[in-house]
Amino acid sequence: MPQEYTIILWPEPEDDRYSVIVPALPGCVTQGRTVEECIDRARGAIALHLEGFIANGEPIPQERERPQAITLDMPVPAPVARS
Repeated sequence: MPQEYTIILWPEPEDDRYSVIVPALPGCVTQGRTVEECIDRARGAIALHLEGFIANGEPIPQERERPQAITLDMPVPAPVARS
C-alpha cells in the first residue's frame, strides 16, 4: 500500500541548490539544483530509506501529521551602541 511522505525543501543560495528533508524519516536527506530534481531525488532517497527498514525487519514509519510551515513577521532590534 502506498504511503505519503511530506518533503521539505529550502534554498541554499550560496551553493545554488536546495536541501531536502523528509520529517517522518529522520536521516532521509538529499539535495538538488531545481525543485523538480529535488522531488525526483527525494523519491529515490525515500525508497532507499524504506528498503533499509524492511531489510532490518523494522516497521515502516508512517506520517501521522503533516509538518507546518509558518512565516512570522518579526521586528528587527536596533543595534546596541557599544562604548
